[in-house]
Amino acid sequence: MHAKPTPSSAHLHAHHKGDAKHTHVAVGRSQGALALALSLTLVFAVIEVLTGFVSHSLALISDAGHMVTDAAALGLALLAQLIAKRPPSARHSFGFGRAEALAAFVNALAMLAVVGWIVFEAVQRFSAPQQVQGGTVFVVAVIGLAINLLVAWLLSRDQESMNTRAALVHVMGDILGSIAAIAAGAVIYLTGWMPIDPLLSLFVSVLILKSTIGILRDSYHALMEGVPHQIDYLQVGADLACVPGVLSVHDLHVWDMSPGQPALIGHLRIGNLRDWPHVLATVKEMLLTKHGIDHVTLQPESHD
Repeated sequence: MHAKPTPSSAHLHAHHKGDAKHTHVAVGRSQGALALALSLTLVFAVIEVLTGFVSHSLALISDAGHMVTDAAALGLALLAQLIAKRPPSARHSFGFGRAEALAAFVNALAMLAVVGWIVFEAVQRFSAPQQVQGGTVFVVAVIGLAINLLVAWLLSRDQESMNTRAALVHVMGDILGSIAAIAAGAVIYLTGWMPIDPLLSLFVSVLILKSTIGILRDSYHALMEGVPHQIDYLQVGADLACVPGVLSVHDLHVWDMSPGQPALIGHLRIGNLRDWPHVLATVKEMLLTKHGIDHVTLQPESHD
């Protein structure tokens, strides 16, 4: 007797005719844009950090701090996208698409730490103001704003990736930080009023905090296998129960295998098991056209 061949990982993950059209590998991601954005950010971050400490400007230091974390965030985002392109394996049957959500979560946590440090420093400076070189701050901040706008444009071309959107939040924070630093430098240079420096830093921190919490919430939701925001879980159950031949639905689960790739599993009690092929085809068409769910695994059960 001939032994049955052991199935390979590629064979087990293959999709046949009638299966879901999704892929287990992240596609449509631009590593080139991330790599260029990382290079620009990293180079100017070093320049801005040094200039910020020399000029004693908290607004410039906060902007520099954002750019330093941006460089780390962009590097992490790039690494996550490279990992997400790896095919599924015998140990990771869904692939590595969720690495993007993990990177977004880590980036959001890092941004919270940066905001906390800026707020602490700003409060300290209200009680003990420092002399700030307004002219230097203004010139460096203008250059930083131009670089940040270029980086934001590069990242905005890939809005399908939660990971890239998390990195973009960092850059948007930098844009606000650059604008605040420009305003602070101009006010100090023209009027000599030092409190504007920590005041604008606090304002920027509040704006960044709102976006960061949004990314943190979305990435946490994805990591915890929550129902995708665009899908109404109760409506999906109701629509399944309304399919002709389906008596009831139970053990229903809907989640994102990776951002933008929803999946569904569940049990359907049907009147006659002989009708299952027709019922399954109707269910799959309904889920795809009405709810955008392509990856469907359902188990039929007899009403008995």
